[in-house]
Amino acid sequence: MNVLVVGGGGREHAIVWALAKSPKVDTLYCAPGNAGIAQLAQCVPIQATDVEAMVAWAKENPVDFVVVAPDDPLALGMVDALEAAGIPAFGPRKNAAVIEASKSFSKDLMAKYHIPTARYQTFTELDGALAYLQEQGAPIVVKADGLALGKGVVVAQSVEEAQQAARDMMAGKKFGQAGAKVVIEACMTGPEVTVLCFTDGTHVVPMPSSQDHKRAYDGNQGPNTGGMGAISPVPAYTPELAKLCMETIFQPTVDAMAAEGRPFQGVLYFGLMLTPQGPKVVEYNSRFGDPECQAVLSLLESDLLEIFLACRSGTLDQVDIRWKDASACCLVLASGGYPGSYAKGLPISGLEEAGETAVVFHAGTALDGQGRMVTNGGRVLGVTAVGKDLEAAIAGAYEAARKISFENMHFRHDIGHAF
Repeated sequence: MNVLVVGGGGREHAIVWALAKSPKVDTLYCAPGNAGIAQLAQCVPIQATDVEAMVAWAKENPVDFVVVAPDDPLALGMVDALEAAGIPAFGPRKNAAVIEASKSFSKDLMAKYHIPTARYQTFTELDGALAYLQEQGAPIVVKADGLALGKGVVVAQSVEEAQQAARDMMAGKKFGQAGAKVVIEACMTGPEVTVLCFTDGTHVVPMPSSQDHKRAYDGNQGPNTGGMGAISPVPAYTPELAKLCMETIFQPTVDAMAAEGRPFQGVLYFGLMLTPQGPKVVEYNSRFGDPECQAVLSLLESDLLEIFLACRSGTLDQVDIRWKDASACCLVLASGGYPGSYAKGLPISGLEEAGETAVVFHAGTALDGQGRMVTNGGRVLGVTAVGKDLEAAIAGAYEAARKISFENMHFRHDIGHAF
C-alpha cells in the first residue's frame, strides 16, 4: 500500500518510522514532513491544514491510505473530506474530533455519562468568568475552549492570576477564537499520566502509559510548551489502576461517543490525574500526543499499519497488538527562547553519532541551501532511547543527546524524575 501521513513534526516522524517497518507499506509520503522524515518518506509541500489541497493531491497520486495525525486537520474534517473522495483514512471524523476541539463539549460529555473529572463551569462572558473565579478562589484551572497548541491551559495559584488568564483569553484574544469561550475547573492534585488508546469506535486497546513534561524548565517551572519530554511506561500507573481506568474511563468514553452518534475511530488520548479520590480525566485529545507518541511507538512490536486499518474497519479486536517488555524515554531538544521567540536556520551537528544508540526524531528541522541540517522550529529534535527499565532508557536518551549540538540548544535535565 502507498500511505500518506499528514503532518510535519516529531509525532509524524515517529509514525512514519513505525509505518516504514510494515511489510504492507510500499511507498510512504508525508505532507509537509520535515528534513528527518524525508529520509524515510517522500515529502509533499502541502500544509497539514490545507484540506482541499491535501485531498486533491491524494486523488491525483497513487495513495491507498491516509493517516491524519495532527489535531487541526482532524477538527477541520480532513478525514471526512478524504473519505468523501473515496480515499480511506485513519483518524476520527470531524464530529468525533470535537472531543478535543471543544473543552466544553468534552466536559459536558463526561458529566452526562458520569466519567470522573474535575468540577467545572463554562463561560462565554468575561464578567461571569471573573465573578466565578472570585467566588471559587485558588488554585483553579482556566482553559481556552478550542485548540491552542497545548498552551491554552493556566493552572492559577491566585485569583488574580486566574482572572488575568481569563482576560487574556476572552478579551485579549490570546488564542484567537479558541479562547472566546473558557472552561473553569477545580484544580486536581496527583501524578499526571497519559494513556493513548487505539479504538475502532467499539473496541478499545490501551497502549503503554506515558508521562509528558509540559513546563519549559527543570522542576516543572516556566511556561507551558508543547512538551519537553516523555517516558513510557509510568511506574505509578499500576495494573490495578489500568483495569479501573478501562472500566470507568476508557470504554465508557468510547461508548458515550457512539451513543452520541459520534463514533470515534483512531487514537484517543486520555490525559489523567491520579487523584487521592481515584483517576480522573484532565483532558481528551483526538490523536497521538507529542512527544508521548515517540516514546510509546518505540515500544511497539506489532505492525502499525495493520492496527490503523483495523481501527478503520471495526476489527480492532482481531489484531494481536504486542509491546516490548522495556521502557522508553524521549528527550526534546529545543531552540533557546522556546516557547517564546527563537532563531531558526542554526546548523545541527552530532546526529549520526546520537543515532547509533537512540532514535532521533525530527520535529523542527530543514535542509539549508548547502544541504546542511538546520533548526526550523521551537522543538527541534526528540532523542528517544529504549532500555530494559526506565533508568536505562532515561540514561540512554541523555547520553545520545549529549552528542548533538546547535547554538542555544535547550533541554530539561529531569525528564522522568520531575513528578
